[in-house]
Amino acid sequence: MKLAILKEPSFEQRVALLPAHVKKITDLEHQVLIEEGVGDRSFSNDQDYESSGARILSRSELLKEADVLVGINLPDRKELQALDKDKILIFVMNPLGDSEAVKVLKENGVTAFSMDIIPRITRAQDKDILSSMATVAGYKAVLEAAMLLPRFFPMFMTAAGTIRPARVLILGAGVAGLQAIATARRLGAQVEAFDVRSAVKEQVQSLGAKFVEVEGATEDKSAGGYAVEQTEEYKQKQQQLIQEHAISSNVVITTAQIPGKKAPVLITKDTVEHMQPGSVIIDLAASTGGNCAVTKSGENVVHHQVTVVGNSDYPSSMPIDASTMYGNNLINFLKLMIPEKGQFTMDFEDEIIRESCVVQNHELVSERIKNMIK
Repeated sequence: MKLAILKEPSFEQRVALLPAHVKKITDLEHQVLIEEGVGDRSFSNDQDYESSGARILSRSELLKEADVLVGINLPDRKELQALDKDKILIFVMNPLGDSEAVKVLKENGVTAFSMDIIPRITRAQDKDILSSMATVAGYKAVLEAAMLLPRFFPMFMTAAGTIRPARVLILGAGVAGLQAIATARRLGAQVEAFDVRSAVKEQVQSLGAKFVEVEGATEDKSAGGYAVEQTEEYKQKQQQLIQEHAISSNVVITTAQIPGKKAPVLITKDTVEHMQPGSVIIDLAASTGGNCAVTKSGENVVHHQVTVVGNSDYPSSMPIDASTMYGNNLINFLKLMIPEKGQFTMDFEDEIIRESCVVQNHELVSERIKNMIK
């Protein structure tokens, strides 16, 4: 099997596999091909890859010669349309949000796996890139908030008087939210967290944060740990409580997303306008519409002296560790298809392989994708 690592677009600093990961594949008696400069933005040069057993080819040669293509961002539509149908692609496709790409791949007939729809079951935890990248996002979100906030995070007792700690509100206690809680607590802030899933209350409290609870949330065990759509009555109670806590906070970090749907608006324009001047909102859901009404994806907005950061791409800003984590997840996924040295097989009886496969032979494969893309 020949596996090719494609160079990412200019906006992406990460790489799918680092040289250390390449060695693991070549040790399994498979070939690795790389595009020139593939790891430059992740601080890994071509010589490092060659020392690990990789071979450098041009992009056009890679696309033609490789059996398996791996990366983070999908190649452009023109390249996808030109691929031979026997190719296997493993990327972060966002199939629930990019139905056009799914259509192109389905028409082409290739086999395409999406790392972001790997089922969230115990056996798949070491392959879960959503959790890995959310860890980075939650950590970096707090650091950026601390840099932008015109006051200290921790309490200071000085000769000039006592400085009270910053108040931080985290909306959404998934992996990103929990990491944000832990990081904010390490920096000495007082932290509150809200989530529609009551099951996370104990985790929030174990990290030293106060859990803000709204009674009457709809919870769906079949949702695999994801949040689900709530009733209008619940949304009204939620909005009132969130506004009360946001207004008294110095920093709000929002992480709430629903797969395949627009992110719920949790911070209204009115709430922003009632927050304390100098407050900071970091909206990690910006790319799916944002949890804050004034968020602009990819931009910093100042509204009524409140800074709103629309950034859903923090993992790219930590390319070494983010690439390490992504690569580890990808290697663990590939090992499902490499039962023995020199072998490569796709066992669709395996739930992880089957449910992470978006298309094969012009057909949708994952039941989750079938149910959400008609």
